[in-house]
Amino acid sequence: MHSTSRRSASFGVSLLLSAVTGVLSPSILAQEQPVDDSAQGETLSPEASPTKKGAYLSDWFNQDLTLIGSKDISFGPKPADDVYLEYEYFGRKGPFELYGYIDVPKILGIGNSNDKGAWDHGSPLFMEHEPRISIDYLAGRSLAIGPFKEWYVAFDWIYDHGSNTANRANTLYSGLGTDIDTHSRVNLSANFYGRYQWENYGASNEYSWDGYRAQMKYIVPIDTFDNGASLTYIGFTNYDFGSDLHKDNPARTANALVATNVLLYSFTHLRFTLVGRYFHNGGNWEDGSELNFGDGNFRARSNGWGYYAGVGYQF
Repeated sequence: MHSTSRRSASFGVSLLLSAVTGVLSPSILAQEQPVDDSAQGETLSPEASPTKKGAYLSDWFNQDLTLIGSKDISFGPKPADDVYLEYEYFGRKGPFELYGYIDVPKILGIGNSNDKGAWDHGSPLFMEHEPRISIDYLAGRSLAIGPFKEWYVAFDWIYDHGSNTANRANTLYSGLGTDIDTHSRVNLSANFYGRYQWENYGASNEYSWDGYRAQMKYIVPIDTFDNGASLTYIGFTNYDFGSDLHKDNPARTANALVATNVLLYSFTHLRFTLVGRYFHNGGNWEDGSELNFGDGNFRARSNGWGYYAGVGYQF
């Protein structure tokens, strides 16, 4: 029996100026290495730039806490609703570009029957970390090719602690990343990963290399306002493919797609977010397949829209 994956997956609101304002070597600065507009990470907050020294605890490592409500999130065959707390961080220092978050599921005890948290024998912790290491920085020179401005060794580690080993997931994506010059207001970043799967809720691909992920992230500043707020669109799409999960279970798929669309209304500290996220074969589950996890037959719902709303404080 495969457990329902929780995988809240942050919709984030950070990077652009803030996550790429680390100290660069003189050799790279002399070559005007273009690192100021990366779209890596899932977030953007123009206020976190060096011009706001003193507004935050650090001038390069930015953090926020957000209370998030979610509905119809389809990373498993049963859509989950939840209210959870998220700690998020992001920043750029030397060759290291950092982004990640830690969630505490169902922290207020609010959610549907498909959602479990620390208070009802579910997962007490879910997290994702997406570091990238600049190859250009380590080489001491620009490796730009055409529109590809900077190159990275890229990772994405996703961990769901679960209530026990059978309800745990531990996934590492590793590969190559780049920032892309669009000659427009759109900030674009891409990563291509191979996936190594440790625990996966008891699925057949545990402890093996299984598939790939192609990832695109894009950020568009929309407007700033007289009250000091800014409005930004953030989007990112993950396409997983090449999995062997479907070979021994017709309810699983070789591919899955999640496309996320975020509107961020942000002050220096206070942030408001609205998110629409589209799932296709969410969690590698075949939409409409008949399943039974021990409490009766049901049909998987792994295609369709899910929604988030959040209120956060950046520090």
